[in-house]
Amino acid sequence: MRRVGPYLWPEGQTWVKRRVVLAVIALVLAKVISVLTPFLYKAAVDALTGQARDDAMLLALGAVGVTVAYGMARLMNVGFQQLRDAIFARVAQHALRRLALETFTHIHRLSMRYHITRKTGGLSRIIERGVKGVEFLLRFMLFSVGPLVIELVLVAAIFFFVFDVWYLAAVVVTIALYVQFTFKVTEWRVQIRREMNEQDTDANQKAIDSLLNFETVKYFGAEQREAERYDRAMAGYEEAAIKTSLSLAFLNFGQAFLITGGLITVMVMAAIGVQNGKLTVGDFVMVNAYMIQITMPLNFLGTVYREIRQSLVDMAEMFDLLEQPAEVQDKPGAPDLRVSGGAVEFRDVRFGYDPDRPILHGVSISVPAGRKVAIVGPSGAGKSTIGRLLFRFYDVTGGAVTIDGQDLRDVTQASLHARIGVVPQDTVLFNDSILYNIAYGRPEASRQEIEEAARAAQIHEFITSLPRGYDTAVGERGLKLSGGEKQRVGIARTLLKNPPVLLLDEATSALDSETEAGIQAQLKMMGEGRTVIAIAHRLSTIVDADEIVVLEDGRVTERGSHEALMARAGRYAAMWQRQQAGEDEDVAAA
Repeated sequence: MRRVGPYLWPEGQTWVKRRVVLAVIALVLAKVISVLTPFLYKAAVDALTGQARDDAMLLALGAVGVTVAYGMARLMNVGFQQLRDAIFARVAQHALRRLALETFTHIHRLSMRYHITRKTGGLSRIIERGVKGVEFLLRFMLFSVGPLVIELVLVAAIFFFVFDVWYLAAVVVTIALYVQFTFKVTEWRVQIRREMNEQDTDANQKAIDSLLNFETVKYFGAEQREAERYDRAMAGYEEAAIKTSLSLAFLNFGQAFLITGGLITVMVMAAIGVQNGKLTVGDFVMVNAYMIQITMPLNFLGTVYREIRQSLVDMAEMFDLLEQPAEVQDKPGAPDLRVSGGAVEFRDVRFGYDPDRPILHGVSISVPAGRKVAIVGPSGAGKSTIGRLLFRFYDVTGGAVTIDGQDLRDVTQASLHARIGVVPQDTVLFNDSILYNIAYGRPEASRQEIEEAARAAQIHEFITSLPRGYDTAVGERGLKLSGGEKQRVGIARTLLKNPPVLLLDEATSALDSETEAGIQAQLKMMGEGRTVIAIAHRLSTIVDADEIVVLEDGRVTERGSHEALMARAGRYAAMWQRQQAGEDEDVAAA
């Protein structure tokens, strides 16, 4: 709750504070009018039953006037409540927007390690429930629990001063028993609700995971298997939901029993007072009005407390997420990366995703400005790790990675990312238009610049042949485009970014030979005048590299040009001959 406070009372935002104060004033006025209204009701009843005493209000207004005043008071009560909500609405929505933005931004700051281990579906559910929990807390803590406390205090004071201490005692005992019962049962229900949340998150995650892998499900004819997997998760949710409903029924009946007991006790005391001539019928009606007035919000308190408790559970998950430290952070006062040529150096780099399982063991690679260096090796050698360290998804545990002599740990991540372009093995596109996806490389680019990048990537003609041209939607993750088309959009996006350093992370290994040949020419053109690091699986794609580095088990075993490595007849030559033999077999089979 302390975490929510600053969103209600933010520093430097006077308009928010002003609205909060006005909303609280409207709230207090509404409650004062609400507590005084039964007096008007009593006066009207006494006037109509002929039991009016020396009542100044009755003498001034008369029975009809008091009745009209009673109606006006009820209207003013509702009016101030609605005014309060209207004033506070902008505050609440602004706070939610700030919190949602903070959470979204923080998630993007978290490390690659965190995102690899988290489930996206479960993550989105935590954020959704957390923001809703904050919305509920902002609204009901301020406008339900606060007003209820004010109302209870005022009514208790009236019972003590207008009637006697026994009325006060009956009300206090009723409220105490009610609150204790409500809190204890609700705490028990929170455990059940938490289990229901876990089952809900699990079912939602399985659904999203299955839908994201739609093609794989189809390939293996696993629709029924996925449905059964989802149903098992929903069965757990069903059981937890039934427990929640049964416990709610018990809570509601227990609350009604206690409230009704208190109401009957106070009403019996008032009835005896009327019979003894100590109270008027108007007093009896007023006591009843006050009891109903406080029992209604007390009934609501059960729901509010339950929801507040649940909101706190949901918020705790979200704030735990916000408190996850970003593994890779800029140093205080870190300058932007300044690129003069774009020389990249890996100097005695050591790294492991797990401290107990190192991946790179003192790797040293130097890429002069404007040159192309290829990194090859078997799976698990550490090739992709090199690319992730260059982009600073992780920090090295030993050695250093530098660009133009600047350690990547000493410059801002934003400036580093702005100066490196990546063409990955599988270009993933946003579920938006082709124009949006190309412009993602440089959002401020003009339409002409976007089309020039598309022409350079040799995809402009294909785009213009589509019915909607550049406004064509690519589908989720670009599923409406072929692998070659997606890769060309990715190339156009990176060309538009125009980075001085280019990382080709097995950029054509997922493509067929014919498509690969076309894209290789574009990649070669793209690398002209840039520092290029090419991580390759197919050796035929990197024979033009200025230097080829062979990685094995996280160590550099060979380096040199294609010709030099072939003459050496070592590990690279063996890999080349094996790949060539495989390609010859493919040609012969064809």
